[in-house]
Amino acid sequence: MLNEYSFITFSAGFIIIAGIILLTNKPKWNDYLAFGVIVLALFTAWSLVHPRQTPLMDDAKEVQAMIGAGKPVLLEFQSPY
Repeated sequence: MLNEYSFITFSAGFIIIAGIILLTNKPKWNDYLAFGVIVLALFTAWSLVHPRQTPLMDDAKEVQAMIGAGKPVLLEFQSPY
């Protein structure tokens, strides 16, 4: 149920609810400012935590190609703990 797009779904719902609450009854300038800060904060959070391409992605594709070719593959997993 949770995946890399869950943040977008949660943020869209939060923006809609915040927009309804803040901007319904004759909004003043501070209501628009609060709504803008909420939208900006969610956009900033998404830009910091969204999935990115890493240099190891190419290695993973090579391993998937070797596994699919029927070759024996030894995978070693390590943990810093």
